[in-house]
Amino acid sequence: MEVAADAAWRAGRVTLRYYQADPAVEWKADRSPVTAADREAEAAAVDLLRIVYPRDGIFGEETGERRGESGYRWVVDPLDGTRTFLQGVPLYGVLVALQAPDGEPVVGAIHLPALGELVVAARGEGCLWNGRKARVSAIDRIEDACVLSTGPECFAMTGTEAVWRRVESRARLARSWGDCYGHVLVATGRAEAMLDPVLQDWDAMALRPIVEEAGGAFTDWRGKATAQGKSGVSSNGLVTAELNDLIAGRG
Repeated sequence: MEVAADAAWRAGRVTLRYYQADPAVEWKADRSPVTAADREAEAAAVDLLRIVYPRDGIFGEETGERRGESGYRWVVDPLDGTRTFLQGVPLYGVLVALQAPDGEPVVGAIHLPALGELVVAARGEGCLWNGRKARVSAIDRIEDACVLSTGPECFAMTGTEAVWRRVESRARLARSWGDCYGHVLVATGRAEAMLDPVLQDWDAMALRPIVEEAGGAFTDWRGKATAQGKSGVSSNGLVTAELNDLIAGRG
């Protein structure tokens, strides 16, 4: 946990050098943006992980795979929410996760540099938010819940607009406080659910241990507890069944 948190913190310090400083933008093949902040932040995290755990593998969103010998693999997303970052909005984060030899994520850290927040968790060790115990909320009905998404474009590109309309119409409050920030809000009890119809593995690996160790549930859109389902739903666990019904069109 300490190493994951330190790697995320170091990477986050790098991003702040470019935050609200109008960094140059390049575009990947999938039309997602990348900046020097992404690359340098990833290098800062990877450099630390290679020193402390030289036998572990590392996968970085920007630099790809570096195979290891131990069977463990670190997964680094150096700047989750690059578009938000480029807009000068502070709701972006750095994600660092550790996968066990069976592929399951066992450690996760998320640093929100511009907000000064750090959330870290490990299997069986609980979840900490800025050093104190993090816990999901006790709200047990969607009608009383705050539900989140990254934005309408995510539902449009996956043809799931109807899902969001169903959830939004039932919830007490619906907001697009997106990317990893929304999942952090669930883990820290400030929201009850976060829906992401599209998630890459590097987006999701840190989320699952953090949400689950805070007492919540992290699944894909089919309700399977996995960080490799290419989609993600974080919830406080108490609204999970109702949320699954709404996603499946049963609610």
